Amino acid sequence: MAQHQPRQDPADSIVAGLDGCRGRWLCVWGNAAEPDQVGALLLGDLRELDTLVPGPVVVGADIPIGLSDTEPRDCDRAARAALGRPRGSSVFPAPIRCMVDAADYPEACAIGRATTGRALSRQAWNIVPLIRAMDRFLREQPQWAERVHEVHPEVSFMLWNGGTAMTHNKKRAAGEQERVALIERDLPGTLDAARRALTGQRYARDDLVDAVAAFWSAARIAHDQAIAMPEEPQRDACRLPMVIRA
Repeated sequence: MAQHQPRQDPADSIVAGLDGCRGRWLCVWGNAAEPDQVGALLLGDLRELDTLVPGPVVVGADIPIGLSDTEPRDCDRAARAALGRPRGSSVFPAPIRCMVDAADYPEACAIGRATTGRALSRQAWNIVPLIRAMDRFLREQPQWAERVHEVHPEVSFMLWNGGTAMTHNKKRAAGEQERVALIERDLPGTLDAARRALTGQRYARDDLVDAVAAFWSAARIAHDQAIAMPEEPQRDACRLPMVIRA
C-alpha cells in the first residue's frame, strides 16, 4: 500500500520518532516545522529506515540503547528520579547485555539474579526482541549509530509540559487527552496526518502518541536543544551510549 510521504524539505530538517508496536516499529517522520505534513508507517525491520524519503538526520527511539554488563544503567535511574511518582515507574530497568540472548523469561531472571541480584521485569522481557533488534542494527549499521538516540516518551512529555510529569496514566482517557493536548498545541495536525498514513494498519493509539513524543525529542536533538540523562553518558562494551535524551 502506498504510504503518505512528507513534503521534501532541507535534509537537516527531517527527523523521525520510533515506538515499538506489536513487534514492529511505528515510525513518524518529517519536518517538525510542518507537522501536518508528516509521514507514518510501520517498519518490520530497522533497515527500512534507509527507505524513508526524505531520510531522517536524527531518529528518536523509545527503546533501550546501550546495555550494561553488570548493573542498572544510570540513565534509567536519572529518568525515574526526574519523573517522580507515579510516572517514574514507566521507566523500568533495561536488561543487562547477557539477558538479551536468554532463551526465555525464567532464564533471563536467573541470569539477572546471578549477575546483579535482581530479576528482570516482565515488561522489560516483553520488549527484549526489539532491544535485541536495535542493538544488532546499531552494531551492524554504524552509519546509523550516531543518528539514532534513545528517548523515553514520559520524559519527553514532562519536558514538553514545562518540567511537570503527566498526571494520568497514558492508557486512561484522561492521560491520552493531556498528551494529545500538548501535541495539538505545538504540533497541530501531526496525529491526523499520521493516522491517514496508517489507514488500514493495526496499531495502538498510545503507541502513535508515544511515537510523536519521540519525534518531538528527535527535533530537539537535531537542533541541539535536548537534555541528556545523565549529562555525561557512559558507553557500553560495544561503545553504544547509555543515555536518554529529550
